[in-house]
Amino acid sequence: MATPTENAAAEIDPRTAPASDRGHPVLPSRQRLPDQGRVCHALIVLLPAPVDAAAVRRRLDEASRLCDGTRTSRLWETAVPAPQNTPAARRRLRTEALRPVRDDSFPVRAVLVRYSDGTAHLVLVADRRRVARTVLARLAATALSGTDHGEDAPLSVTGATASPAVPWAPVDWGLGDPGRRAAVSGRPLVLPPAAVSGKLLLGAVALATARYQGEGTVEVGYLDGGSGSQDVRVLRVGEIDEEQGPTRLLAQLDDTSPAAPGPELPAVGLVVSDADDHTYVPALAPLFPLTLHCAQRADGRVETSAWFDEGTISPHVAEVFCASVERLAARLATEPGESALSALPLMSPETTAEVLRLGGAGLRLGATERIDRRFEDVARRFPDAVALVDEDGELTYRQLDERADAVATGLRGLGIAPATRVGVCLDRGATLVVALLGILKAGCAYVPMDFGYPADRLKYIVDDAQLALVIGDSAHFPEIPEVRVVGVDELGEARDLAGATVTGRHGSPADAAYVIYTSGSTGRPKGVVVPHRNVTALLEATATDFALGPDDVWTLFHSSAFDFSVWEIWGCLLTGGRLVVVSYWTARDTDEFHRLLAEQQVTVLNQTPSAFTQLVRADRSAKDELSVRLLVFGGEPLDVQVLAPWFARHSPSWCRVVNMFGITETTVHVTAKTVTPADLVAGSRSVGRALPGWSLSVRDTRGRVLPPGAAGEIHVGGAGVADGYLGRPELTAQRFVIDEATGERLYRSGDKGRLRPDGLLDHLGRLDNQVKIRGHRIELDEIRSVLAGDPAVSAAAVVAGQESARDSASRRIDAYVVLDRNRARNTDIRQVLDNARRILPDYMVPSTLTEIPAIPLTANGKPDVARLPPPARAATADHRRHVEERTAVPDAAPPDDGLGREILEIWENILKTAVARNDNFFELGGNSLLVVHVLTTMRERGLPRVTLRDFYANSTADRFIGLVEGVRGSVTPNGDGTPLAQQ
Repeated sequence: MATPTENAAAEIDPRTAPASDRGHPVLPSRQRLPDQGRVCHALIVLLPAPVDAAAVRRRLDEASRLCDGTRTSRLWETAVPAPQNTPAARRRLRTEALRPVRDDSFPVRAVLVRYSDGTAHLVLVADRRRVARTVLARLAATALSGTDHGEDAPLSVTGATASPAVPWAPVDWGLGDPGRRAAVSGRPLVLPPAAVSGKLLLGAVALATARYQGEGTVEVGYLDGGSGSQDVRVLRVGEIDEEQGPTRLLAQLDDTSPAAPGPELPAVGLVVSDADDHTYVPALAPLFPLTLHCAQRADGRVETSAWFDEGTISPHVAEVFCASVERLAARLATEPGESALSALPLMSPETTAEVLRLGGAGLRLGATERIDRRFEDVARRFPDAVALVDEDGELTYRQLDERADAVATGLRGLGIAPATRVGVCLDRGATLVVALLGILKAGCAYVPMDFGYPADRLKYIVDDAQLALVIGDSAHFPEIPEVRVVGVDELGEARDLAGATVTGRHGSPADAAYVIYTSGSTGRPKGVVVPHRNVTALLEATATDFALGPDDVWTLFHSSAFDFSVWEIWGCLLTGGRLVVVSYWTARDTDEFHRLLAEQQVTVLNQTPSAFTQLVRADRSAKDELSVRLLVFGGEPLDVQVLAPWFARHSPSWCRVVNMFGITETTVHVTAKTVTPADLVAGSRSVGRALPGWSLSVRDTRGRVLPPGAAGEIHVGGAGVADGYLGRPELTAQRFVIDEATGERLYRSGDKGRLRPDGLLDHLGRLDNQVKIRGHRIELDEIRSVLAGDPAVSAAAVVAGQESARDSASRRIDAYVVLDRNRARNTDIRQVLDNARRILPDYMVPSTLTEIPAIPLTANGKPDVARLPPPARAATADHRRHVEERTAVPDAAPPDDGLGREILEIWENILKTAVARNDNFFELGGNSLLVVHVLTTMRERGLPRVTLRDFYANSTADRFIGLVEGVRGSVTPNGDGTPLAQQ
């Protein structure tokens, strides 16, 4: 059988091998130990047969007279119908030894545990703050032999103390179950003798803790039970340099002095003591969430064990941590003194392999295929089924296949060779899907560009991807030398239907299917190259679990330049479903979108949490019933609390809600987690397990696999890993790495996470300067670079802000600039923002831009975000004057009456700032989701309905108020007095 050190997985559940049956007399085994036990200690004395209980009682009475007149309440006796060295006897002894004294009781409790073989144990338990260990030793000596070596000196017992035990600091990596609070388990530790007598144990604990915490500086709790002091102390170990060797670490520990603890005790601590022929227990419950007990007997034997509270440290985490301490201690004792600490593995190869399997490693998918070939198979099976629906009509699978063939033929007619990248810049509609499929059928890769991108960004993508052809509207696409812009109809007109056959086509699943551009920290976006096989593997991994098929109706809600659209388009069309294309304006008007979902009987809905927050508000008041059976979240972190009103209306037994974590570089999705109402109660941050064929592991900055519980960078492997970044070999080598242990290609996500013992992944945010806002992946450094590139700007800083922690729609980008007045004396801050708009897409344009005299810096010369002032809204002079007036009189109402006043109040509540009639909604930090907030609030208040398109055309407060007044004036009440605009 594998030892705990060699295979932690074999020792995960203490129930498989009770700790009490592994040789330690009082090691706890999943039993409830009250907090009072943290301030109590015990001494256990073995009494050989025959035992004279009356004599023991008499001797204790004599000794108790020296305890400042205090007497032990009595000698309790309990009989165990089993010999001393049996599990039943050890369980009873453990129960008596670990039961603390009460605050109002006598200071010492004495229990005689008698066994059927005539032997017995005397157990003395006391409050450590009142009765020192020396007192317990004298009482035990007297009870054993009648001799007190204290020569009748009084036994000092202090008065009662009301000071509580110091609380524990939260242990993020512990993964404990709060419902198991005060349930304590333990396990023996196997340590080399040198680890007890020297600093090796402390060094091993400090190094293991540093790896778990991801920080070089750690705190380790400490109690010297062998000294006269009973105070709990803290050892602060300075920055551990893993490039140094064990010698340097141990020397560093020699310079560490115990200090008084802060307001909270650290996660891990040592309790050390010596031992004579008796068993001394310095604390009856863990002093620290994970407490290592270490005692050395006079004969040289060492007793070491770990105690942990399951409410803070899960049994699995405790087991792996203890095995790591054992391993590190053994290696520290044998490694050459100058060998680097970084070479000391935290886990054994077997345990590391088990952790990797936990994350999905080793599971391979079957053969995959090209997207276009799989589509053709579906089209042959369902030729007359409706494949696409948009505002202009429907296309069956046969019609879609034929139109895509025409596009492919047209591309060949233009001399476009297979493996060529072809740009696509079309608004959402059936034509967009036809173009994408046609490009794939031609053996090419599509490069999607959002129809609303500014000209500068479109030109950059065309140049970076080396595009010679773009399928789009030449009237709305910038003119670029040597780049041809053609429409889908133009390609179709040039086709030769007889030559539109797919026979003779070549191509491999390993060919690039698309290149999607994502935000880049260098100031320019970068293209991610994704092959066909990754997309078809995604469908293979999910189709059965999600029961995807021809009865499903999907929506194409997202931009083709956002990889969520890859899942929407091909997830639907490669499983025979019907794809409903949501127009630009319908996607932004939640009432219209909700109506579309009901009319089209959509069954599979994909949403970012930000967009869904608005849809929930519309759903609560809508009369139309939805048919959604599968709701998939992606694109950004999900706050499960937003699902409360959804679950109130839609039973999870009918509509399955799935949270999926994914990255463009790993083909849309990596994990899946079915969310239930129970997850709302728990506030779960889990994104689920890796999809079949995908793998994930959490690693430290050196790429070493971390055990469950420890937080680090999420690495993704398996079927979804992209080919790399287009034309960026250095960046590709940096982010797409080879695992030295397995040879597997991994993507370093830059996301922070932790793996749980059951294989679930908790997503904990970003490690770098990247953020997710309304589903868009944004590198703040790209925005900073654009702002800093303005001739009028000498320095810039960009941060992500959020008005309400519960409302992701209020998440925004705040920018700060230092203007160079020598180069641009007359530059206005609004001009800088206008310049940025010509380069950045709308979702990356800062909501606020604040001029500051200098960027505050930390001691390390980095921007000190905490010292940046509150963001200033872009504002007219009227706004600034209005804000000053409202600030001077905080309770003053907006200076408007009737409808205008009510609308200004709505704007102010949503924008979190005073609003003047000349102010523009978007210049005050508004965005598309906050527009929906405004329109939904107006509807809830019974105000006239205004379309989203009209809002955008009238985005200043004065014009919008005029618009609403005009709508109200043109509405005729119906028979029951309800305005027609509200119907």
